[in-house]
Amino acid sequence: MATNKYFQNVNHRGTQRLTEDLVVESIAMHGIDVYYLPKTLVNRDTLFGSDSLKKFTTAAQVEVYVKDVVGFGGEGDILGKFGLEMRDQVTFTIARRRYEQIKSEKILLETGSNIIFEYGLTSQPYFRNSNTNSSLVAETATGNGYSITSPRPGEGDLVYYPQANTIFEIKFVEHEVPFYQFGALYTYDLQCEKFEYSSEAMDTGIADIDALEDNYSLIANVFEILAQNGDRIVHEDSSALIQEQYDIGVNDNIANNTVFSIGSVGIVDFSASNPFSEL
Repeated sequence: MATNKYFQNVNHRGTQRLTEDLVVESIAMHGIDVYYLPKTLVNRDTLFGSDSLKKFTTAAQVEVYVKDVVGFGGEGDILGKFGLEMRDQVTFTIARRRYEQIKSEKILLETGSNIIFEYGLTSQPYFRNSNTNSSLVAETATGNGYSITSPRPGEGDLVYYPQANTIFEIKFVEHEVPFYQFGALYTYDLQCEKFEYSSEAMDTGIADIDALEDNYSLIANVFEILAQNGDRIVHEDSSALIQEQYDIGVNDNIANNTVFSIGSVGIVDFSASNPFSEL
């Protein structure tokens, strides 16, 4: 027997819009402001899908709801074979409509609402902000203008949590919770783990975020000496001139390069092409 046609519980657009409005409003009232950082791939490994050279050049502020109200989840702080490891986890809930709105930086009123074109909400009611041209968008490369191209939050993107002064990496995006309430989906659940920094480029324009690269990057080319026009100054063998303050031991407390290089003198004779060969 078919469902009662007079009670449209799963495909009534009016109910879906009302529910979505309530979801967005409740997150705005009970959530927190974070920064969403989409990754930019530089040299993607097509076999494993990873990119050791990925960088982060955009930080979009958005409100999310923290589902872990008691504290961070995960294994917490554990002592492993490589030292102390922090495996804090947290789940953020972001409204789908709000993610669509932050994909391009909008020009806002003082109240924080988008400036829209005259036809933005009059020709037809919007649903889930599907009309991306209804708002005035900041032009790319003007001010902090940016454009996020991913249709949804992606694994590997980052979320900066200002209250905890912590950056989390998105490990999984659950897109079906709650499960088709009134026939539609309204949120993304971002399951995140504390980000392990590996000298990625961080140029978002947010000082607290970019400080991560300034303080902990181990990439030598960040400290290259440049001419006034931006050209690299190199030796005769084309190797770059590095500033004196570049010292791995300063940024990495467990790096003992100098100790090992001095202590290893005389232990192994590297004058031969292969000191470990029997020939």
